[in-house]
Amino acid sequence: MFQALSKTVRAPVARILAPRAVLVETVRGRKSRTDPKAKSKIGRIKYPPPVDPEEMVVLKERFTEYTLIMRALRMQFKEEMLRKRYDEETGSLAEARAKQEAEEHQSLMAWNNQENERLRKIRELRVQQEQEQLDRQLREVALARQQALEELVKEKELEILTLQEDAKTFITLENLDQRIEEALDNPKNYNFAIDKEGRVVKRTVMQ
Repeated sequence: MFQALSKTVRAPVARILAPRAVLVETVRGRKSRTDPKAKSKIGRIKYPPPVDPEEMVVLKERFTEYTLIMRALRMQFKEEMLRKRYDEETGSLAEARAKQEAEEHQSLMAWNNQENERLRKIRELRVQQEQEQLDRQLREVALARQQALEELVKEKELEILTLQEDAKTFITLENLDQRIEEALDNPKNYNFAIDKEGRVVKRTVMQ
């Protein structure tokens, strides 16, 4: 019994003191250049992902705007740095140059204001002419509509007068006997044939 216990105690100690082997775990990594193509990928054609044209246009416009803004900022910073260096190097000449640039800026602003005023007058004149033309077209449309309405009223009045004249020949309860007697006294035969010119060529005899 003691021998069995000693064997069970001695076994873990021997396992701990024994040289350990390197344990290698299988990890799925990328294939090397010499590995063949996978069977599931044979015959597969890889297409690029679809691109939305509208999204591409928007992204292109935004990228262009971004590049323009960054270029303007870089130019502005560069100009400020060069101006600062120039002011530090030149001294009094910088003040004269700044004064000259201020005067030039004022003259350009005055010219800009004059040009804006001239364009404003031209724009007001153009808008006034367009408004007058629009009013004239509206008046013409209203006049044409009024004339069409008057012609329609005249046409309806003529139809009413025609109906009133035709109503005089209508058969009513008052003149029913008279119309019957007239029809019996003046019989009419509508059983006839006509030629191409509308002339009666054959008429049957009334029984």
